[in-house]
Amino acid sequence: MINYNLKCADGHSFDSWFQSASAYDKLAAAGLVSCSYCGSTKVEKAIMAPRVRTGRKAVSGIGEPEQPAAEQSAQQNSGAGPAGRAHSEGQPVAPATADPVAGPGALSQPAGEAAGKMEQALGELRRRVEENSDYVGKDFASEARAMHLGDAPERAIYGEAKPDEAKALIEDGIPVLPLPFGRNRKTN
Repeated sequence: MINYNLKCADGHSFDSWFQSASAYDKLAAAGLVSCSYCGSTKVEKAIMAPRVRTGRKAVSGIGEPEQPAAEQSAQQNSGAGPAGRAHSEGQPVAPATADPVAGPGALSQPAGEAAGKMEQALGELRRRVEENSDYVGKDFASEARAMHLGDAPERAIYGEAKPDEAKALIEDGIPVLPLPFGRNRKTN
């Protein structure tokens, strides 16, 4: 399995898993790789950092010792072992026998017309929120409270709040709404 960072012609960045580099090439050539935000099939690989493991006794991204390839494929084919284990970034790992080229629904393509429309609507919502409001980050709860009390000028804001902070805002009658998407973070 290989994880690619992808970018559409409209500038949306997202990532997706593929069985191999050639599987990605086949899917992209067939127009089956689409943007998870706007549905565009004009998608290309974005710049990404390589994941390199050191030595034979290296530890995987989830803290488990690495297994030799023969042992790993035997476990996957027999159904034993860590088949349901999650990737270090919280995404499930598909079995190595999965063939993303066979059948409809590529890994990054919406599963049907309704799902595609919903993803486009979420992309449009995200675009409008980002254009028409200020991102205040982890200061969201204090900014919202300050605006409610009249200590700060009222404006449209969005940001991040811990569940207990959001609950306290709601209990105090401060209007807040969870957004169905997270902030695009660039950690490097």
